Amino acid sequence: MTTLFQAPGACSLAPLIALHIAEIAHDTVNVDLRAHKLADGGDYFAINPKGAVPALKVDDGEVLTENAVLLQYIADQAPASDLIPVSGLERYRQLELLNYIATEVHKGFGPLFNPATLPEARQTANDALGKKFTFLATKLQSNGFLAGAKLTAADAYFFTVLRWTDMFKIDLSPWPAIVAYRQRVASQPSVVAALKEEGLGG
Repeated sequence: MTTLFQAPGACSLAPLIALHIAEIAHDTVNVDLRAHKLADGGDYFAINPKGAVPALKVDDGEVLTENAVLLQYIADQAPASDLIPVSGLERYRQLELLNYIATEVHKGFGPLFNPATLPEARQTANDALGKKFTFLATKLQSNGFLAGAKLTAADAYFFTVLRWTDMFKIDLSPWPAIVAYRQRVASQPSVVAALKEEGLGG
């Protein structure tokens, strides 16, 4: 059985959404990221030495980490789901989006999660994220989702990190396409199911 190690509210929501889109049977295990402990008291470092979520234990017992990799792995287990195209330039365009979200958007929130970050640095981080949102909004002007008319791995990831704007009180109104997009993704049955399983709701 595929097992996802997750923390509610963390970036592990992205592969959880992907597992629902792909209709892959799975278990989830919550991780206390402060203590790096599992619910049963087990040492999470023994599963993922990086100490972060997500981690995905696959059927043969191997453990994979890093969101962009997990999303590719899940997509490849269920090619009919169209999470990521199986070949051709469109596959690389999707991977391009995944890596942009991972390295520019996801990591762009890093200073905001650090309580020691000074107000000026927080504003700089907010401004930088705004530029990333402006770029991604252009992808939505003619498409319902980032890569076309269907929910993909890139949407699972971008939607997940977009939810952090609530935590940090980032106003998305300058990007109406993103506001509408977030609502559109949140209403997808696979996303509703993943949010319910995560335990935090929409």
